[in-house]
Amino acid sequence: TNAGNNSQNIWKIFNQVIVPLDAIKPITSRRGWSREQIEAYNKERFEDLISAGWDLIIVDEAHRLGGSTEQVARYRLGKGLAEAAPYLLLLSATPHQGKTEQFRRLMSLLDKDEFVTGTVITQEKVKPYVIRTEKRMAIDGEGKPLFKPRKSELIPIAWQKGKHENQRLLYEAVTEYVRKGYNYALSERKNYIGFLMCLMQRLVTSSTRAIRFALERRLGVLKEQKETFLSEDFEDWWELDGQTQLEHLLKVRPEALRFEYEEVKSLLDLALRCEASGIDAKAEAFLDLLYTLQQEEQDPGLKFLIFTEFVPTQEMLKDFLSMRGFPCVCLNGSMGLEERQNVQQEFAGKARILISTDAGGEGLNLQFCHVVINYDLPWNPMRIEQRIGRVDRIGQRHPVKAFNFVLKDTIEYRVQEVLQEKLSIILKEFGVDKTSEILDSTDKGVDFERLYMDVLLVPEEIENKVSEFASKFKERVKQICKGKRFIPSHKQLDPQIARRIMEHPLPYWVEQMTTNYLSAKGGKVERSLFGYNLDWPDGTKMENVTFIREEAENYGLSHLTLEEPKIRGLVSGLPKFIPGQPIVKVILKDIPAEVMGFWSLWRIVLISELQRLQKIMPLFVTDKGKILWPTAWRLWDMLLDSQVVSEIKPAFWDEKAETIYWQMEQKAKSAGHILFQELLAKHKSWVEREREKGLYAFNMRKRALEKIGLPQVRNFRLKQLETEFKAWGKKMQKMAQILPELDCILILRIEG
Repeated sequence: TNAGNNSQNIWKIFNQVIVPLDAIKPITSRRGWSREQIEAYNKERFEDLISAGWDLIIVDEAHRLGGSTEQVARYRLGKGLAEAAPYLLLLSATPHQGKTEQFRRLMSLLDKDEFVTGTVITQEKVKPYVIRTEKRMAIDGEGKPLFKPRKSELIPIAWQKGKHENQRLLYEAVTEYVRKGYNYALSERKNYIGFLMCLMQRLVTSSTRAIRFALERRLGVLKEQKETFLSEDFEDWWELDGQTQLEHLLKVRPEALRFEYEEVKSLLDLALRCEASGIDAKAEAFLDLLYTLQQEEQDPGLKFLIFTEFVPTQEMLKDFLSMRGFPCVCLNGSMGLEERQNVQQEFAGKARILISTDAGGEGLNLQFCHVVINYDLPWNPMRIEQRIGRVDRIGQRHPVKAFNFVLKDTIEYRVQEVLQEKLSIILKEFGVDKTSEILDSTDKGVDFERLYMDVLLVPEEIENKVSEFASKFKERVKQICKGKRFIPSHKQLDPQIARRIMEHPLPYWVEQMTTNYLSAKGGKVERSLFGYNLDWPDGTKMENVTFIREEAENYGLSHLTLEEPKIRGLVSGLPKFIPGQPIVKVILKDIPAEVMGFWSLWRIVLISELQRLQKIMPLFVTDKGKILWPTAWRLWDMLLDSQVVSEIKPAFWDEKAETIYWQMEQKAKSAGHILFQELLAKHKSWVEREREKGLYAFNMRKRALEKIGLPQVRNFRLKQLETEFKAWGKKMQKMAQILPELDCILILRIEG
């Protein structure tokens, strides 16, 4: 991007954009930045964004837009987005966070007049704006739950005397170092020192390699004796995953604590001795669990999804497993999209184990795996929910098993043990299955972090500290459950709707059309492990593609539909059947002999200045002149099956064929009128959306230009905008003009 280029709106370069919320929210300050730099930043990422002329804006985790006040940057961003497009879709599993005013602000983004400040929120008021079906209520075509049961188990791992003595000593030494450092951070109110100490504590429970890596980097920083600070705001720190936090802190140089150099040097020596003395106790237990699960499920090819917070632990696990003959692959936040897709396909194929960091696991669909092992545990339980959610998805065929590793005789184990017991009682009391139903993925990370550190500082107070935390958590759950009364309850789902979608033959038709075309025109169709590799006659290659949505989701394949330009081109290029062309008779098995008539396939087209809409219509007319719609679709299916076709032979030529053509065309015009009206309504709706979008964009640009201080520049830009607006008006007039077209693709004589 070019932040200094005021003449170009970078958001207009692409028709579709995916961007993190916090990458575009307006900021009011940043360490070391001038007012001019902040204004340039806001213009590029915010003002240009909302004036780019979007059709639709979709916001995931949308409850975050509610903000604690109307001045919070995320709420200001939400208001801007609500004005930037005629259509806004907000997605959230937890829209009401127990704070009614925050919920009102969120709803005001959908209708600012209905949800003004101070308005009373009721379910009736909210109902027109919300569609909600809880995950556990989703069903398949047979009315069965779409999501399988799941079970989580805490696995405590003990250090063996003698064998793991160095590991125990390392944990205790690092914990003491963290305790002193955190106390110093509290007394001096230096958050960044506290962040570093929290991270060190999580690293030592992750793996020896992870803490050794961090100690090496910290020692290098201490040698330089040059202090730098975090440049980013602290408000979003708790939303970062462990590896990202580590990378941030490794880039800066928090001040050294008193005598820290010698202490870190001593800890590093102990970590190196630990690595030299043998594998971690957790790694040994991890290997035993893999073999036990294989045996229990009687599946030597059982797949495992392993999560860790930190890349050094990920690298250690890959080395450890590869040396023992387990084919494994890794995912982390540093990988690009193509590399991530390749890893996902490898895991769907030969690789038995996928080791992922939290950032690497974002967006994964791994329904073909049902065992998750959390090698280390983030302190925020919602991150664990996110991890398990990678396999607990639609399409999962087995009950999901999650195993959470924690070192016994540690502060973390005691907190986990007591906290899990108290939270499960609270959730059960309010009828909540799991934490994810009430908290979002980033909620209250700071509270969980502080709980662990409070207990670390005063271990003997663990019961009191956890009880105090649980009391606050209970009040929060109470408020959230109370807020749920504003959200309309789900309707009873109809399995017939799911069946109609799942059993629709369109993907099969598209697959047959595409593969037959390639085979006939010199292309190449090759079956891959789960889908196809396609070589098109013009040299274009498509690898690992499928025509079935479920296969695309389960195996990470590219999904080909009629929206793919090449396939849409095949439909547009279907040959026309002309008057007088010979008509073939097809005799089909398995249909009554009295079923006789003409089956035809027609393309109904609406052509306009900027788009071409079409529908394909099968038509069956009996010898008595009656149109049978269901039979027309059924015959189309049968004609695609060579096993059903008994005989094909010429039937009509010349004048007779031409007469039949004109008779069928009259029937098609009459029958296709409704379909053309659907195309026309779709076109008019599109034109209206383009008009609304254009007006939004011009109004937003005009408002922005009117804020320019220099009158000469302001008037010149406004005049340019007026000229552009007039040209756009003429373009809209052309867009509204349409031309209808009816093409015959095929006519067949059908007999049973």
